[in-house]
Amino acid sequence: MIKKEFLCRRLALLEKMESSSIILIFSAPVAIRNNDNPYPYRQNSDFWYLTGFNEPEAMFGLIKDSDNCCKSLLFNRSHNRKAQIWGQNYIGQESARIKLAVDYAFPWEQIDNHLHLFLDGLKIIYHVEKQYYFSDRIIFTALEKLRINQKKTLSVPQILLDWRPLVHELRLIKSSSEITLLRQSGLISALGHMRALKKLFHGIHEYQIEGEIQYEFNHHGARWSAYNTIIASGENSCILHYTDNNKIIKNGQLVLIDAGCEFQGYASDISRTFPVNGKFNIPQRFIYTTVLNAFNLALKLYQPGTNIYTVTKKIIAFLVHKLVQLKIMQGDVQKLIKDKAIEQFFMHKLSHWIGLDVHDSYYYSQDDKRILEPGMVLTIEPGLYITTDSKVPSEYRGIGVRIEDTILITKNGNENLTSIAIKKINEIESFMVNRKSL
Repeated sequence: MIKKEFLCRRLALLEKMESSSIILIFSAPVAIRNNDNPYPYRQNSDFWYLTGFNEPEAMFGLIKDSDNCCKSLLFNRSHNRKAQIWGQNYIGQESARIKLAVDYAFPWEQIDNHLHLFLDGLKIIYHVEKQYYFSDRIIFTALEKLRINQKKTLSVPQILLDWRPLVHELRLIKSSSEITLLRQSGLISALGHMRALKKLFHGIHEYQIEGEIQYEFNHHGARWSAYNTIIASGENSCILHYTDNNKIIKNGQLVLIDAGCEFQGYASDISRTFPVNGKFNIPQRFIYTTVLNAFNLALKLYQPGTNIYTVTKKIIAFLVHKLVQLKIMQGDVQKLIKDKAIEQFFMHKLSHWIGLDVHDSYYYSQDDKRILEPGMVLTIEPGLYITTDSKVPSEYRGIGVRIEDTILITKNGNENLTSIAIKKINEIESFMVNRKSL
């Protein structure tokens, strides 16, 4: 991602800010796995969106004064030769000003000495309270310094606002550069699922398939998964976020795989459900076909001008109708829809936004009535989960199916970014018959 992209985002954000205001966004802290052993560092997505800076202990600020003049500032770790030897290569302040195109850069340890001076005279602070254990202390320390010195011509901002509505509005619509990265993320993830299908055999552990997928991600330049990989065989497929991945895979079972990579910060999200022995039995085929048809209907319906809420209603109606036909549900279709009876078998959302986070744009994540526009990226993920204790015909018990792809809304409809991971029954069965020769 080039510097110009981040500058364009800042300009767009400045347009949304009130005059005489400052936005303050903190980098993510280091997460400890155990004792003194940290997890691989992952930057806060909003901080990354505006800076492209991947270090902890940093704060980015964007100022729009009363005359609508704009300045940017950064507090970050100082360059340290000794730390560099141990693998902590911090760019410091001089390089940060150039590489990140900020007007001011100060050492992180001096934030309490300088931040209050940038707040002086402004009316509004955009800040997310309780985001990190240290962030509120820093902001309120700066405000207290201003209050103590009010009589010395310093003035205190009086309004505290959440910056997420502004930043997440920008993140909803992807730029051409973002779409390029999302396409590559989708391609790599789809290749991971195809490798899983090739390596899926009776007698191996679920985590071995997880390893095959991760290999494919790494092989194509995606170091990390976008979320914890799900390899759910048999009745585990009815556990939505099953991540133990420690059972032995057996013939006759379905395996639900939910896995997506992160490529240069951008996530993809795919779910596929495969038969271990290479062929769906009749009950599995009925459930799988129902979910696949629901997916295809949603894919047809998603286009500019509609919304998640409207499409979801149609998919639920479709699923209820089909489950009544299969005698899995009983009663009047309209009453079952009204009573939300489908939630026994389909209990999650049909779609979610995706981008720098697998569940993107937190502030809008509950807004299913948001009108879709070109440049928005979301998932389609219908599923049916029939647990072993369900009061349904016994042949359907223990079957869980989810089919999911990552979709870009375009001017004339949509583009499936993960479509090369096959999902038609005849394609899956044909591939599994011939996979030893592939």
